[in-house]
Amino acid sequence: MAKGIGILAAAVLTLAAAMPAQADKLDDIIASGTLRCAVVLDFPPMGSRDANNEPIGFDVDYCNDLAKVLGVKAEIVETPFPDRIPALVSGRVDVGVASTSDTLERAKTAGFTIPYFAFKMVVLTKDGLGIKDYASLKGKKTGSVSGTFEALALEKDVKAWGTGSFRGYQTQADVFLALSQGQIEATVVTSTVAAAIVKEGKYKGLMMGGDAPYDIDYVALIALRNEQGLINYLNLFVNQQVRTGRYKALYDKWIGLGEAPDLTVPGVYR
Repeated sequence: MAKGIGILAAAVLTLAAAMPAQADKLDDIIASGTLRCAVVLDFPPMGSRDANNEPIGFDVDYCNDLAKVLGVKAEIVETPFPDRIPALVSGRVDVGVASTSDTLERAKTAGFTIPYFAFKMVVLTKDGLGIKDYASLKGKKTGSVSGTFEALALEKDVKAWGTGSFRGYQTQADVFLALSQGQIEATVVTSTVAAAIVKEGKYKGLMMGGDAPYDIDYVALIALRNEQGLINYLNLFVNQQVRTGRYKALYDKWIGLGEAPDLTVPGVYR
C-alpha cells in the first residue's frame, strides 16, 4: 500500500512539473518594470494633454501612484472610450485607469475593482438655445460618446420621447466640436468635464443646463477578468488611496468642486 502511494505521489509530482507555470499578471508587471495604463486623454480633468503634449489629469496621476507602489515605471497608453476593454483584452495595456463604469455587461469581459471615482451628470449645451434643464432636451438634437454610461442613458430617453435625435461620437472632443458647430444642441457629461470645458473656453458659448436625472456613475479600475490576484491588489490600492488622503488630494488638485465624491454605495456598503 505504501509503495502504491509512493508511486502515485511521484506521478503527481511528475505531472505538476510537466505543466506550465500559471502566469500571474501582478508578478509579470513587477518583473517587466513597467505598468501600462489605458487612460482616456480627451476627458479633462480626468485625462488630457498639457501645452507640451504630456499626459496630465486625475487618472494620469492615479496610474503614476499605482506604478510607484509597485516599484515600476508608468506608461500612459492613450485609449479612446470605446477601446478601453479591447485594449485590455488584446494585451496592449495591463490595467485601465479610464473612468470605466462598472456595468454588469462589461463585467462579462473585464474584471472590475471597487469604485475609485464617482460622477454626477449634467447637461452641457450652448448659450441661447433655451435649454435650462434635462426636460428641455425633448425634441432637441443630442449626442454623446458611443458606449459610455451617459450615452446609453441619453439615447434611451430620446427613443422613449419619440422626438428629437441622438448621435454617437468616437471621442469627447468630437462631441464638443459638434456642439460648438451646431450639429447637436446638447449633450450629457460629468459635472467635472462640464466645469473644466466651460472654464477652459476653447469652445465658445458652452454652458451647463442643469443636472441629468441619472444614477451616480461609479467607475472602477479594470484588469483581465481572470487575474484575481491583480484585482485584489488593485482593490487594496483604491482603499489605501482613500485612507491615506491621496484620493482627496487628487480631487482637490484636478477638480476642486466641493467635497470629493463618496465612493460608498448607499444601502450596499459603507
